[in-house]
Amino acid sequence: MMLARNAESLYWIGRYVERADDMARILDVAIHQILEDTTVDVDRQARLIIQVLGLAAPADDDELDVWSLTERVAYDAAAVGSIVDLIRAARENARGAREVTSSELWECLNTTYNGLDAAERRSRRLGPHEFLSYVKNRAAMFAGLADATLSHDDGYRYLLLGRSVERVDMTIRMLLSRAGDRTSSPAWVNVLVSAGGHDTFLRTYRGVLDAENIVEFMLLDRLFPRSIFHALSVAERNLGQLEKGPSRVGAQAEAQLLLGRARSSLEFLEPGKLLDDLQDRLVDLQDTCQAVNEAVTKQYFHVSPYVSWADARVSDGHVIEESEL
Repeated sequence: MMLARNAESLYWIGRYVERADDMARILDVAIHQILEDTTVDVDRQARLIIQVLGLAAPADDDELDVWSLTERVAYDAAAVGSIVDLIRAARENARGAREVTSSELWECLNTTYNGLDAAERRSRRLGPHEFLSYVKNRAAMFAGLADATLSHDDGYRYLLLGRSVERVDMTIRMLLSRAGDRTSSPAWVNVLVSAGGHDTFLRTYRGVLDAENIVEFMLLDRLFPRSIFHALSVAERNLGQLEKGPSRVGAQAEAQLLLGRARSSLEFLEPGKLLDDLQDRLVDLQDTCQAVNEAVTKQYFHVSPYVSWADARVSDGHVIEESEL
């Protein structure tokens, strides 16, 4: 059986790399929108992005621009949850789990981390897109190497589980950033671009850019790997394979129950009513992601301490404790 610390490391590597990738995607699209639209309130838009990403908000008297936004979200190694911090955390987890990762996977994360400074220097000279493209390309390389060089055993399943749970959370954040917009707002397209699904969406819906169709695609599509339904299904399948020995009465672990309920709640939604209560539905799914993370941590990563049982043998009318032996 895999050690709990290795399982936990692989799970969090999957989460950290996926989050860094998705943050780079969201920030890249947001910066392009800010630079192209002269009517946008830059400070307000920057604060919205930071809020959507779940980062600590800066002080109210600090006016934000494109550069300070990029500094907070991408470059700041001292800021918890920045892209640099996430890649560092993924590398450190890989360093502690070398016996269950391939050399190519470790080299990918190590090279990515060591190349961040050079990517940042290019970005400060040429624009944030340089740094964000570097992160996205390296995350894609990591995913390819994981699929090609790791045995598809329990370790790989923990990695996929972490990536899928994080992907659900980040796709929810993308949709929440637009949940209050008008259905006719062109900003809905940014969700597709952030998820890398713009071209696939156009081929699927014959070019009809409608908010209802965009939400349906990002929420329910069975084939697009960044849709919430697809990511939930992958997480549920891998978690099911990690369960050893099915129960005769169908009892399931808490994390698997949570994932199954979330997937079922989406599976039978009426497509024409997706925009109704969209924000509440997304918040509920986000709460489910947090509950799944806590349940997985409790079930697989927190090992019970060793219990020293008393010896059952009796001598002179009293039980001999183990310490007396």
